[in-house]
Amino acid sequence: MREEIIAAVKAAGVVGAGGAGFPTHLKINAAVDVVIANGAECEPLLRAHQHIMAAESTKVIIGLKTVMLATGARRGYIGLKRKYEAAVQSISTVLEQMGEKEIELFYLPDFYPAGDEQVLVHEITGRIVPEGGIPLNVGVVVTNVETLVNITQALEGKPVIEKYVTITGAVRRPMTVKVPVGLSIGEVIAVAGGAYIGEYAVIDGGPMMGRLTTPDAPVTKTTGGIIVLPTDHSLVTEKSMPWNIIANRAKAVCCNCMACTDACPRHLLGHSLQPHRIMQAIGRGQLKETEVLTKAFLCSECGACDTFGCTMGLSPRRVNAELKRQLSKAGIRNPHHAVPAAVSGVREYRRIPTKRLLYRLGLDRYDVKAPLESPVFPVYEVQIPMSQHIGAPAGTVVEVGGLVQKGDIIGTIPDGAAVSANVHASISGKIVSVGDGIVIRAM
Repeated sequence: MREEIIAAVKAAGVVGAGGAGFPTHLKINAAVDVVIANGAECEPLLRAHQHIMAAESTKVIIGLKTVMLATGARRGYIGLKRKYEAAVQSISTVLEQMGEKEIELFYLPDFYPAGDEQVLVHEITGRIVPEGGIPLNVGVVVTNVETLVNITQALEGKPVIEKYVTITGAVRRPMTVKVPVGLSIGEVIAVAGGAYIGEYAVIDGGPMMGRLTTPDAPVTKTTGGIIVLPTDHSLVTEKSMPWNIIANRAKAVCCNCMACTDACPRHLLGHSLQPHRIMQAIGRGQLKETEVLTKAFLCSECGACDTFGCTMGLSPRRVNAELKRQLSKAGIRNPHHAVPAAVSGVREYRRIPTKRLLYRLGLDRYDVKAPLESPVFPVYEVQIPMSQHIGAPAGTVVEVGGLVQKGDIIGTIPDGAAVSANVHASISGKIVSVGDGIVIRAM
């Protein structure tokens, strides 16, 4: 049974829908005693996961049971917040109807980043993931609730060709919809009535960890939110700031107040990451302090340090991200793998309330409902990337001029690739372009 589950998930091209897109068939090919369904959705403005839990409760639970079966886990938890009332009611009802005794709801406090895998594991199990480690190191698999829905559908032979997306910000009708993978972000914005401002910027993902993108970019298997903001919004300015300015500010302005470290979720879990020490080393030009600088590998890039910690407008997160890139390019790997004995004694008091974070980000005016809707809209063309996941891009198996049906495989895991995922056509039509992505035009 385990092998059949993994094969079905692999064939369907299931990847982590709420994060970086790690291929799910690899994640569930493990032996653990606990599986956690991540329904925290801790990023402000995003609504998709709570709607999924309310509308697709049965599929979420079947998906969770499936992962438990594949991994041998005896306990399953669904981590979510009490304020997701519709989701709580729906899941509770289904669990009761199923007579389920091995799965229970776990109510998370309303803080950021409750959805971080390592934070979630500690909140629910009390276990601490080692530095540079993953939940598997402490006998846990964490899977996003949308991924669980996709796992359930994979058992029915249905590949991942659609994505739940919250469209919010400066749009006329904020909503959450399910759209074909590969549909342009601009067309998705149009589904929500379009932007009500002239020039605008777009964030793919949440306001904290999302990245700036363009209306021409496609929705992928990992797109969870599309946020439309004025081009002069402080969040857009911060995300578009060039690296040289980030670096110069770090060297000239940091006063080593430790506020970034005090806010760091990984530091509060007992990890040795201290962003202020990295900033200090950068400021003093101590670039040979590898013991300090390599701790950037422990950074999850959640942004708590710069958005909620630093009062000087600096970005330890961006510094850590660049350090990781440069160190990896130089062939240096993370040398830090300590196992913390305990979390920080003040961790409980330094959680970042989601509501306060929302105001800090200047997004309170956009904090409105984005209900799950099913609007009818035409889809004329999709551009499906071959790399929507961590690892090697899928290898194309179609040619220009060929015809495909919705759900047909168009990209397969390359021979010898340890980490990759299959890709499927999200609409029926004609192949008009093949490259890093495949363009399909409806006929």
